[in-house]
Amino acid sequence: MTSEPWTFSGMTLTNGLTRMSESQIPMHSSSASLPAVDIGLPGAELPRSAGFAASWPRLTRVAQEIFSFPAMLAAFLLARSFYTARTFTVDPDLWWHIKTGEMILQSHRWPTVDPYSFTASGQPWMAAEWFGDTLFALIMQAGRIRALELLLLVLGSSILLALYLLGTLRSGNSKAGFVAAALLCNLAVTSFTLRPQMLGYLFLILTLVVLERFRQGRARLIWLLPVMFLLWINTHGSWVIGLMVVFVYWIAGIFRFRLGGLECEPWTVAQRCQIAFIFLLCLATLPVTPYGSRLAAYPFQVASQLPLSIANIMEWQPIPFSAPGGKLFLGIIVAFIAVQAVFRFRWRLAEFVLFVVGMVMACLHMRFLLIFVPFTAPLLATIAARWLPRYDRTKNLYALNATLMASIVAIAIHYWPSPNFLRQRIVDQFPVKAVEYIAHHTVPKPMFNAYFFGGYLVWSGAPEHKVFIDGRSELYERSGVLSDYVQIEDVKPAALAILRSYGIESCLILRGAPLGTLLSASPEWKRVYTDNLSAIYVRSQPLGARGSD
Repeated sequence: MTSEPWTFSGMTLTNGLTRMSESQIPMHSSSASLPAVDIGLPGAELPRSAGFAASWPRLTRVAQEIFSFPAMLAAFLLARSFYTARTFTVDPDLWWHIKTGEMILQSHRWPTVDPYSFTASGQPWMAAEWFGDTLFALIMQAGRIRALELLLLVLGSSILLALYLLGTLRSGNSKAGFVAAALLCNLAVTSFTLRPQMLGYLFLILTLVVLERFRQGRARLIWLLPVMFLLWINTHGSWVIGLMVVFVYWIAGIFRFRLGGLECEPWTVAQRCQIAFIFLLCLATLPVTPYGSRLAAYPFQVASQLPLSIANIMEWQPIPFSAPGGKLFLGIIVAFIAVQAVFRFRWRLAEFVLFVVGMVMACLHMRFLLIFVPFTAPLLATIAARWLPRYDRTKNLYALNATLMASIVAIAIHYWPSPNFLRQRIVDQFPVKAVEYIAHHTVPKPMFNAYFFGGYLVWSGAPEHKVFIDGRSELYERSGVLSDYVQIEDVKPAALAILRSYGIESCLILRGAPLGTLLSASPEWKRVYTDNLSAIYVRSQPLGARGSD
């Protein structure tokens, strides 16, 4: 099959496979003072006037905040999230995540061996993202596809708003925070595919927000980090990145440092003790999982022991700079270097180190745009704040803001996807019709299936229908199945022999895939079904037993 090179899908494979002291603020002048953060919160008590406002001062203030300029900017980010979510372009792994969550909710047990395939059946396997799995399953039970659509919108909106807040806190300028979030959202939305990694994405940005508030002297929020890490370790492997962030902030505040545009301001004794204690508490949450400390080792196993997955799965490939997203990424890097060369901004060592780490990791593996975006947002916001005047609440045009926000809501209601639209989107992306054909016709098994289809087959047919492969690449690489799958999908000389060795009697593949051409040309196979997305082939004469010739 031919994959879209900029679609972040855990099952799309290549080759057709599927705060702060004054000196810590980066400014062009060392004499700048700490900016106040203008996120639209009321400052001094508003004067009480006669009439209606005098009787309802709190209601007036609340209305002013709801229809303030920063809130109106946030509404535009919500509109951008809606624009992405309404197409319901979800990751094929979503379906086996839902199935796993349903299984946990029904049995009150966490799987320890593979329950879904006939190729790796009984092999050790952990539901490493079980908390996200159960959340998705509960949402699915509550409202089926419409509820999943709403969840996609809520998670995407939360991520963009958290980016906006992070940039605003760092720069002290809500306009600059909006510019940074708006510029980076085209990179962020590539990860809005309704996987547990979206929850990890949100946790990462919130970690940066909490640390920024801690840097500004707001210490209470930092006590939320251990609780968040307790959820994070059970949700997605990106907790490793969050722990690295806390560690970098802690170490960068131990000593005073200045070199060119980089600087460190030491924590106070109380801050140093507090962040060190919080880091240790976060570490202490890591074994608190259904699998004990084994779950903490999972991200390291993926990174170091699965070379075939990393070499073939699209999201682990380097950024394609010929794609629009790659050009935007490269443009941001070049623009940052140029602005820094001219205006000599000063940066905290911690945030600059994270920016460089995010840039390098995204260049190596496109999936790490998910860390490049939040690591870059504070720097872009700080740069934009040089040219953008700060929000002045006295100049608020509340009626205009309210009109624009109401227009966004009206447009969203008008274009809110109907149930029929959502069903058609699923039909367009997944083998819904092929599964219906299999349910009403005799299709012999075992069945070979495209990697891209595995997750949906698990959700629609498990446990009765066992799959050849799905998006759990770590399981299939360890068992040797992924290596065989690559040879089959790449139509290597041994492809037909490998199918025979597994006793495969039928194949569900993408329409137009190279394997389909091979099967059509072979007298052993005949096509019995095809639609716009998929095709089913069966053997002309059954093998009768696995390993037969």
